[in-house]
Amino acid sequence: MCLALPAKVIAIDEASETATVALSGVRKRVSIALVDSVALGDYLLIHVGHALNKISAEEAERTLALMVEAGLIPAGDEAAGEGSALA
Repeated sequence: MCLALPAKVIAIDEASETATVALSGVRKRVSIALVDSVALGDYLLIHVGHALNKISAEEAERTLALMVEAGLIPAGDEAAGEGSALA
C-alpha cells in the first residue's frame, strides 16, 4: 500500500521544478513537475519525493487530523510542528 502525505509549500524553485514542503517540523524538497500552478501556501500530496496534486487546506487539515488520531504524526501544528513525518 502507498501513502501520500499532505504537506504545505514553503518555498518554490521554478528553475528546477521543485518546492520545499513542511510537515510536522520536517522540510523536504520535492518535485512539482507533475502539478500545475503551485504557489506558496498550497498543500500538496507528496509520495516518494514527488507532488502528485494540490488539495485544499480543509482537506489537508482533515487528513492530517486522521493521521494524528492514528498516531502517525504528533499532535499540534501539523504543517509546522515538531516530528519526523516526512523523514
